[in-house]
Amino acid sequence: MPNNLPFMPNQGSTLAPHVDELYLFLVAVCAFMTVAISGVVVFLALKYKRGPGNEVPQEYKPSNALEIVWIVIPFAAFMAFFVWGAIVFFNARRMPDNAMDVWATGRQWMWKFQHPTGQTEINTLHVPVGRPVRLIMTSEDVIHDFFVPDFRVHTDVLPSRYTYNWFEATKVGRYHIFCSEYCGTEHSKMIGTVVVMEPEDYQLWLSGGATEGSPAAEGKKLFESLACVTCHQAGSGARGPNLEGVFGTTVKLTNGQVVTIDENYVRESILNPQAKIVSGFDPIMPTFQGQLNEAQLMQLVSYIKSMKAPEPARPAAAPAPAVNTAVTK
Repeated sequence: MPNNLPFMPNQGSTLAPHVDELYLFLVAVCAFMTVAISGVVVFLALKYKRGPGNEVPQEYKPSNALEIVWIVIPFAAFMAFFVWGAIVFFNARRMPDNAMDVWATGRQWMWKFQHPTGQTEINTLHVPVGRPVRLIMTSEDVIHDFFVPDFRVHTDVLPSRYTYNWFEATKVGRYHIFCSEYCGTEHSKMIGTVVVMEPEDYQLWLSGGATEGSPAAEGKKLFESLACVTCHQAGSGARGPNLEGVFGTTVKLTNGQVVTIDENYVRESILNPQAKIVSGFDPIMPTFQGQLNEAQLMQLVSYIKSMKAPEPARPAAAPAPAVNTAVTK
């Protein structure tokens, strides 16, 4: 597909060509049907216009075969649209396993990004070309919308929860970020830039950026300062679930429901711990609502994501048999 159509943004991600193909196909089908139906209407109006001897319309009953045709063909066409659209949607929403996580926070009227290594940016996001980037987004105030037209990325950013999207840039360059949800008087100023760099240049940029530590490292300090480790530890006497290696797994609640431990579950457990109680534990955890800001929540979630299950102990090797070194004479 051509990448320089005058009425469409450039294609800057792996998803963009698939979205454009579906969109242009739908436009072409709609244009064809509009012209075809309009032409048939005009033709029939001229052919069967009222005239002498034709004052009263004749009764006509179409055949069953014709009715079946004009039911089956549109149904098949719309099902084809649905299946194609579903494939594009699932590909757009399925996060690659090797994606790099970037935290994005919207607030009136700016975007804040934090990289896995700890670098933070305001209204600018540096990413490497050819590397999937997974955005974990939230808002500090009202509903925003993260929109990069060239990537065909468009996601609501909501307060009090995380939303997700991803992209893989295919070309080095600079791409506009917009907020496409009206968020206040200076909504039009809530813009930014994605800077796509070669992997070597991106690593060089990372090494030159100031950082206070990775989100996981800062989250560990916060985890310890809040004394979370006194309850969430390994052992049968722990008052809270052991958090080592639990991220991405499922857990059974006291009401019998089974949920997946993801960013939103961890966030809710910190701010509203009584909402979902893990089976086998009492609802004794206090809430941290109002005590932690979005940056601190992000750090705690990052640390819990980084906690790995301990390696199983290897069985001790059996002692080697004694070797008789005596020399017989």
